[in-house]
Amino acid sequence: MTAEQRFLLLLILVGALATVLGLVSKRARMLPYPVILAIAGVVVGLLPGTPLPHIGPDILLIAFVPGLVFEAALTLDLDELRRRLLPVSLLVTLGVAMTVVLIGALTHLLMGFAWADGMLLGAILAATDPIAVVTLLRRIKAPGGLAAILEGESLLNDGTGVAAFSAVLATIVSGSPSALDAGLRFVELTLGGTVAGLAVGFIGLALLRFAEDAPLEILATLVIAYGSYLVADVLHVSGIVAVVVAGIVVARYGTNIGKLHGPQLLGFWNLLAFVLNAMLFILVGLALPAWRLLPVAGLVVAAFAIMLITRAIPVYGLLGLAGLRPPPIPWRWRHLTWWAGLRGALAVALALSVAATAGVDSRVSVVAYGVVLVSLLVQGGLISPVMRLLRVEPAV
Repeated sequence: MTAEQRFLLLLILVGALATVLGLVSKRARMLPYPVILAIAGVVVGLLPGTPLPHIGPDILLIAFVPGLVFEAALTLDLDELRRRLLPVSLLVTLGVAMTVVLIGALTHLLMGFAWADGMLLGAILAATDPIAVVTLLRRIKAPGGLAAILEGESLLNDGTGVAAFSAVLATIVSGSPSALDAGLRFVELTLGGTVAGLAVGFIGLALLRFAEDAPLEILATLVIAYGSYLVADVLHVSGIVAVVVAGIVVARYGTNIGKLHGPQLLGFWNLLAFVLNAMLFILVGLALPAWRLLPVAGLVVAAFAIMLITRAIPVYGLLGLAGLRPPPIPWRWRHLTWWAGLRGALAVALALSVAATAGVDSRVSVVAYGVVLVSLLVQGGLISPVMRLLRVEPAV
């Protein structure tokens, strides 16, 4: 089979799988589709001799992550997020930093990872992915404030989490890992990505002004999403931060110029995000097949337990601090925010990107992938019973 035929096979497989999974998701309405995607990725990875093309981790990041992040930015409820800005800001800044440090320290002390590798594992797992949980919350008409906290955290800590990952990885590759060096790199990557995102976002708004119909709007938003990542990447700053900022700029000001209202635009981005998720889990399932998890199964379970424990500390601590100022944050919301901190597609892409990096413990990528699978299956699979147990009140 030629390379072109293998690529066509990949597209056909992803399309067929996405269709089947969409039907399954409609039948099992309370089961988040990333759970189904994770299972499908494991199954595909176990198929012997699957003749699909190999795609490098750098291509995975630049092809998949900007589209997923930009779609989340377009659908964010900015008005409700503004009301919940304090708790979200605390979670995506101090919360991410605490998660990286706590996971890094505990995996070093309890699992034997080197300090640098533990911190890298913490950075990979720092970004949550509760977008599917937000979909479930909307189906049961959950309070907008709870959805804003979960979705706002998911979107914004994609940027800060990846910046932390890039900073830790850069200091490891440099040969002299240093907390100070990683901290300085994090600030540089985040600020640089913010500036790049603002610039591309506002330039993109000028492009949107000339879009007369839905196809041109779609094309313009595609240019903004991937253009912001490319500009930031060329400037050696955080591409994900740039995409997040550009997406928020477009979502905030695009409606002011009479754009972004059409169902075709949001429908396109919803479909693209679904296909990108499906393709990503298939490719990662092939690159990191589930049988590679067997030798490190104990480490995966331990790392998942550490992730849950470390998730509780910033959630209850920071949300408790934010709850001192109105509007209040009910305890039921805090419990669900803790449990809904799933790790997903972004962590999977980051794990694959360090699978063959010199100076990085080879177990990091496999353990991180295993934790993502357990997180999706356990946390995602039980989210519906947890919501019923907590009796989250529907919005009026």
